[in-house]
Amino acid sequence: MSRSYSSRFWSQITALSLTLGMVSLGAIEPVWAQEERTRTLTVSGQATVEVPTSLTQVSLGIEVQGRTAEEVQQEVARRSQTLVDLLRSRNVEKLQTTGVNLYPLYNSDGNPPRITGYTASNIVSFRMATERAGSLLDEAVSAGATRIDGISFVATDEAIEIARQQALRNATQDAQTQADTVLATLNLTRREIVNVQISSSTPAPQPLMGTMQRGVASFEDASTVLVGGEQQVYAYVTLVIGY
Repeated sequence: MSRSYSSRFWSQITALSLTLGMVSLGAIEPVWAQEERTRTLTVSGQATVEVPTSLTQVSLGIEVQGRTAEEVQQEVARRSQTLVDLLRSRNVEKLQTTGVNLYPLYNSDGNPPRITGYTASNIVSFRMATERAGSLLDEAVSAGATRIDGISFVATDEAIEIARQQALRNATQDAQTQADTVLATLNLTRREIVNVQISSSTPAPQPLMGTMQRGVASFEDASTVLVGGEQQVYAYVTLVIGY
């Protein structure tokens, strides 16, 4: 290869490399685009809806004391079966056993204390219409129930769900009203909803004060009368609103 041809060849290669380098550098040069920043307002709304209770949740059972564990267990089993048969015949809802207990009784005068007997119990819970609950409690005591551990009033699942939906609607309206008030005061315009968060709750009903154990009832009347109240459903809605 002649000297002049070689010189021209390497000159062309060098020029091409420089050209490619310039193109490469130009391709990675950043291009900044101006974008409008979305301004947001966060508001939280809340609402409470009260729903009448129509069901009574009851926890009651049998408690027996005796000299031997076998004796008290057999007696509790016999009385419990009678009680459960009664409850089933009255078509109560959500009937279930919630407690079975057996424990010794001690005479603390001796050293060491000695066992003098045993106590056994069987507890069940159920739901039923409030207007029928009072008379059923009387029947349960007559059938052998010796303790009423708890009574509370609750709404039906359907009523609670309807109340929850209404509470969510009210909470959403509350949040929107707050946002509109603030933005209007500042001469700003509400735009799209950027984000939504919701939650709801139904606190457990407070139990009716009063218990009955070992055949001594806290209800004064011979025929027990129960009157339900209202159950509250809460809802919370948080909106992130662009303006």
